[in-house]
Amino acid sequence: MQLHNKSGNITVIIDVSFEDKDMFMDFILNEQCQFIDSVDPEGLIKFEWFVDEESNTGTLVEVFEKADNFQGLAGKVMGTPVNLKFREIVNVEKMTVLGDVTEELMESLAPMNPVSKIYKAGLS
Repeated sequence: MQLHNKSGNITVIIDVSFEDKDMFMDFILNEQCQFIDSVDPEGLIKFEWFVDEESNTGTLVEVFEKADNFQGLAGKVMGTPVNLKFREIVNVEKMTVLGDVTEELMESLAPMNPVSKIYKAGLS
């Protein structure tokens, strides 16, 4: 491991809440993950859901090799039926983008009111 060696990875964390637990679980297990896999997301390292079924909340963690990979996947999924359904069945509570991304990409994500933070220090 190296100290303060910026990897260039982009991490996106989306915190959501939902009303219908069964609908949400069915959606992420049987629609969304398969759809993401089907668009052949270049540079996608992780696409993982963590769910608290008692509070009807979830956190999606996406990790990309670099900003271009995140922008490429965003361009493939925005406005698709799966993406529109996602926006209908959840409330996006918070979206955080970690790493160096373009202003253009942040503008395209504006409807989700993202917070962007750039790398400063760590181990990799």
